Amino acid sequence: MFSTRRRLRLPVPTGTSCLIVAVTAGRVTGPRETRTTTMLAFILKRLAQSLLVMFFVALIAFLMFQFIGDPVHQMVGIETTLEEREELRETLGLNDPVLVQFGRFVSAATTFDFGISYQHKKPVADMILSRMPATLELSILSALFALAFGVPIGVYTGLHRNTWLSHVLMTVSLIGVSLPTFLIGILLIFVFAVILGWLPSFGRGDVVDLGWWSTGLLTTTGLKALILPSITLGLFQMTLIMRLVRSEMLEVLRTDYIKFARARGLPDRVIHFRHALKNALVPVITVTGLQLGSIIAFAIITETVFQWPGMGLLFLQSIQTVDIPIMSAYLILIAFIVVAINLVVDILYYVIDPRLRSARNAEARS
Repeated sequence: MFSTRRRLRLPVPTGTSCLIVAVTAGRVTGPRETRTTTMLAFILKRLAQSLLVMFFVALIAFLMFQFIGDPVHQMVGIETTLEEREELRETLGLNDPVLVQFGRFVSAATTFDFGISYQHKKPVADMILSRMPATLELSILSALFALAFGVPIGVYTGLHRNTWLSHVLMTVSLIGVSLPTFLIGILLIFVFAVILGWLPSFGRGDVVDLGWWSTGLLTTTGLKALILPSITLGLFQMTLIMRLVRSEMLEVLRTDYIKFARARGLPDRVIHFRHALKNALVPVITVTGLQLGSIIAFAIITETVFQWPGMGLLFLQSIQTVDIPIMSAYLILIAFIVVAINLVVDILYYVIDPRLRSARNAEARS
């Protein structure tokens, strides 16, 4: 048996006589190792971009403390003396250098410590955690509503684009895209709560506490209270997904491999749902993930219209009272959720789209 390893003497251009280098004969990087290295580099690059975004968001949140009001004036009354104010300022570390304050702020934010609310005199983290289940529950149900109706309607209008029902659905989608969210919510309240009296117009209904998580999905009043806000928040996303699926289906149906599939005599059901729809949903996954972050971020309007006790309503109330700790905590938390969702979507898109992997591998080889 001959060893697969041999020693080669390679000249060193720096003037050193020679350097003994061990070279493995026939050692070639396989495609699996190339894909793993490329994907790891892709993830690290996206992670670095995400950390950079969070750094700037934390900087903006910190600057709110510096330029929007005085924390001491917000925390004390008019009867507080100047000496007491200065002592409180020293206790809070407001006399420290700005860089020291920013470092302390970032360190505390990583542990979800955003201080005490100026108005409520409670820990901001506890207030946000108590409101988070309402916002996440509403956002997830809105996203499910948008997917459950947007994808089938988009497929139907793409496959039967010349029927009267497709024209009606496309017209309704234009209305859903054009009308602002608050107007849709007011119209739904007027019809289903005021005129018909079927559904509640505000509030969350009865909830059940499951540890720190509270849910209205286990009660009748909670389910009824979720219907109108979920439709209001998810209607725009539904029309967006519907039009995106329709356009992708029309584009995929014109490709060559679909024509070859028809020439082979495959049934329309197999062509439409196994081949065309599978490829049409690739960009839909990306847009849906990004829109989920938008739903959570822009649930403020819906929560205000329906007086939904979520993080968005708390944020608006903190703006009215200039409660800066709540404002900065909400900003950082929403940014973190959006950045995390975008990171996951980028990774999923890289995994499911072979064209992107091929392009990355080609760049790595070059």
